[in-house]
Amino acid sequence: MSGNPAAASFPRAGYPVGVNPPAGTVVIAIVTFNRSALLDDLLRSAAAMTTPADRIVIVDNASTDDTQDVIAQWTPRFPDGVVVNRRLETNTGGAGGFSEGTRVALELGADWVWLMDDDVEILPDALELFAPWMARFQVIHGRRYDVDGTPFYWQAKFNEFLGVPLPYSVKTFNTEGYAVTNSGTFEGMLIHADVVERIGLPDPRFFISWDDAVYAWLASLETEVVYVDEFVLQKKREQRQVNLGVRHLNDSSPLAKYHVMRNRAYVGRYFAEHGRLNRVGFGLGTGLTYAKEVVRLVVVEHGLKGLGELTRGWRDGRKIWADRSWEPMPALAPRTPSE
Repeated sequence: MSGNPAAASFPRAGYPVGVNPPAGTVVIAIVTFNRSALLDDLLRSAAAMTTPADRIVIVDNASTDDTQDVIAQWTPRFPDGVVVNRRLETNTGGAGGFSEGTRVALELGADWVWLMDDDVEILPDALELFAPWMARFQVIHGRRYDVDGTPFYWQAKFNEFLGVPLPYSVKTFNTEGYAVTNSGTFEGMLIHADVVERIGLPDPRFFISWDDAVYAWLASLETEVVYVDEFVLQKKREQRQVNLGVRHLNDSSPLAKYHVMRNRAYVGRYFAEHGRLNRVGFGLGTGLTYAKEVVRLVVVEHGLKGLGELTRGWRDGRKIWADRSWEPMPALAPRTPSE
């Protein structure tokens, strides 16, 4: 466990008889923006966990609804000091929120940071299910149920030639119940602080889109990133969706449409930084990303409204490619060794 005195002064309690808690301090980092009802459900599920997290950091991205009221109502329902309310003055997007949430979690002495959007619920035995995997791996994704209770489809792995995550297999898990990947999602990524130290905080410049996939890819250069056959979350926010068999396509906001193309440049910069950029393949991957987004417009949203955002994002990505001052997120100073 971390030598941080804030962590050492907060012992866990309430474990079921016969259940061994995960090794180290677990901090859930939630990012929320104007979805107070969903946040309320998520905090209710966190309170019902049979193995509780040590801390819950809530990053409020300058919400204008009653999010702060919901946080205030739930704070006293947890043991003293568990809920940490971090309200930002401006909306920094999911990327900025997770960067801040991870920073605060490590400052509080987290050994593990569980990154979580506000539109999921935690299943009660999630940390019991994670515990054996936490003894083996340092970056872990569990499975999720969809809104209707069916297994949510997620099976992404970066194709480094194209620079895009693609479905990688019909049969996902090996005989031991996990699959190695190099992509990720902040809808449930569990990451060890040692890995965060080596790769730095999530990059807030992404704002939204590609931030989580790239963060897991960076982690995969340091350690194995795994997807385990354990259901730990359930999605709660309904979206328009089309099942294409090998993947699902959801609807997306204009902001997401813009950033999914603009942020291709950030993906490319990180690939280049680590000697993994194939310019021909990456250009093809960018074209395929644009085509996929057009398919999303036609098949899911039944029109071409949003084409302008896609094109503008692609164009603005050139500025990121041309920025000679660009630097990747820096590694962090090592934590104080445990005593």
